Amino acid sequence: MFYAYLRGLVVFLLWIINGNVHYHHRERIIDKDDNYILVAPHRTWWDPVYMAFAARPKQFIFMAKKELFNNRIFGWWIKMCGAFPIDRDNPGQEAIKYPVNMLKKSQRSLIMFPSGSRHSTDVKGGVAIIAKMAKVKIMPSVYVGPRSFKGLISRERIDMNFGNPIDVSDIKRMNDQGIEEVSSRIQKEFQRLDEEVAPFHTDQKPSVLWFFIRIPLAVVALVLVILTLIFSYIASFVWDPDKHRK
Repeated sequence: MFYAYLRGLVVFLLWIINGNVHYHHRERIIDKDDNYILVAPHRTWWDPVYMAFAARPKQFIFMAKKELFNNRIFGWWIKMCGAFPIDRDNPGQEAIKYPVNMLKKSQRSLIMFPSGSRHSTDVKGGVAIIAKMAKVKIMPSVYVGPRSFKGLISRERIDMNFGNPIDVSDIKRMNDQGIEEVSSRIQKEFQRLDEEVAPFHTDQKPSVLWFFIRIPLAVVALVLVILTLIFSYIASFVWDPDKHRK
């Protein structure tokens, strides 16, 4: 329940800040009753929110670097939303074992950025191995829009485009050759999705009246954020998401 609430709150905040998002080909998204790995090139801090919102009501788990869990409130938030910590320098077997187990035994899918970071475009092999071991498909998507907060708040257009599911069941072994084949399929689909959405992506911005409309909405959002922060701080001492998850 908290996952759905926090997802809605963050999207509401992004709508107030930007309010110019467009979703394309959501009908391609795999049925909500089936688990899958939702992947995209990691281009901003906020693209996973748009990904998760577009694929609702499906809920997700996702990897997050361990440093993000140090803050009491933010760390509790992302734990409640299904995040699990990863040591980027030494990821270990848990980086594979935990998402595979969740994809097999829970109702949550996985959001993953195959490139690893916002500064890389190379598709890594982790997503291929997890998909093969969990026997799930890979659902590609792309975010096209502002990559700075200045662009976001000035209401530059955002486009989220979803592609065709990628089945890896035909690949017998996830050795170097198998991983390279999966990476190639993902990268080609990313490129196709970028090209597909390019004609829709323009620099035209909505009416300036929006800047006046969002002032009272911002006040409402601020109240909700403050109440959520207070609740989260108190709840972090009472409810341990890790114990509940186990």
